[in-house]
Amino acid sequence: MGRDSSHRKAMFRNMVTSLFKHEQITTTDAKAKELKPIAEKMISLAKRGDLHSRRMALSYMKDKTVIHRLFGEIKDRFLNRQGGYLRIIKKGIRRGDAAPVSIIQLLPEDEEKKTTKKKASN
Repeated sequence: MGRDSSHRKAMFRNMVTSLFKHEQITTTDAKAKELKPIAEKMISLAKRGDLHSRRMALSYMKDKTVIHRLFGEIKDRFLNRQGGYLRIIKKGIRRGDAAPVSIIQLLPEDEEKKTTKKKASN
């Protein structure tokens, strides 16, 4: 990422907090790919829902209102899902430095995995 470890950790803390606050953020492809496992771990902690997992999430994200939202509203959206809580949509390139830009967003609650059934040939 071109940053020292403390700056990188602070950047991802802020990004994951903003992601759960706004449900989608626009960032570079590399940052979105690094952010996805962190955010999915936070959702997995919320699905566990016990006090220890809440404190673990609070140790990473410092905004209590976002933690309450994560453990209240967002958790219920993904209870029946075993993973894949986020999607990364490639947006294009940034005008100033030609960096590839993506949108990372939480999946809506009504969207299920699309299963395709292959027909057996007779």
